[in-house]
Amino acid sequence: MKIVVLAKQVPDTWSDRKLDLVTGMLDRAASDPVPDEIGERALENALRYKDANPDAEVVVLMMGPEDTSKSLRKLLSMGADSAVLVEDPALVGSDMVQTARVLAAALQKIGADLILAGNESTDGRGGVVPAMVAELLGLPLLPALENLEITPELVSGVCQIDGGTLALESPLPAVVSVTERTADARFPNFKGIMQAKKKPLDTWSLANLGIQAGPEAASVRSVMVSAVERPAKQSGPKITDDGTAAEQLVDFLTSNKLI
Repeated sequence: MKIVVLAKQVPDTWSDRKLDLVTGMLDRAASDPVPDEIGERALENALRYKDANPDAEVVVLMMGPEDTSKSLRKLLSMGADSAVLVEDPALVGSDMVQTARVLAAALQKIGADLILAGNESTDGRGGVVPAMVAELLGLPLLPALENLEITPELVSGVCQIDGGTLALESPLPAVVSVTERTADARFPNFKGIMQAKKKPLDTWSLANLGIQAGPEAASVRSVMVSAVERPAKQSGPKITDDGTAAEQLVDFLTSNKLI
């Protein structure tokens, strides 16, 4: 079985993430780039199947700038067999539709029995790319699974819905997205880090995929018309207990219509 994991490089969630106020795009220099945690969880599900089925092949697929290869090497050190990076200047500023088109084209070239992804990235949080990829490939989608079971013929799991849970099952090939409640990602060990340096990591352009994509290829697109920096937080009043603290607190809450 070949499992392809869709991953993404994002700004470190523990750092100060910023937008470029001129272009409206992510300021990648403002924080360290890391593999998205939800993608690592998707990869963990693939690796657990590979642990029990050594003949399985796990491929990680990303779209992003050239330095995305650093994040791919980390995912390779976790246990993936190979990786593919789609990198092209025309893709800068791509929206979710264009991203899904590129990923779908790359998946057709790679070939996959199962496609795993996180339900939403920690930067864009659109949550629709897995569904778009499934639609473009004509494959069934099992969305936002909280647990996952993979067999050579089927994939199944459970997702939360209003008022209960929903058990889903599909024959392969299929597309699956998982939530943060699924498997905790493993840490790369020294052996994995050394092996990752020798594992295949291919870089493809749009020419390799035989498609045109990106903002200029889109029939419609969003355009930022203005942006302003969020004002700095200001500290509120401090109450010193001089015997009237209770009265001061009541006055503050009343003046702000909180009581």
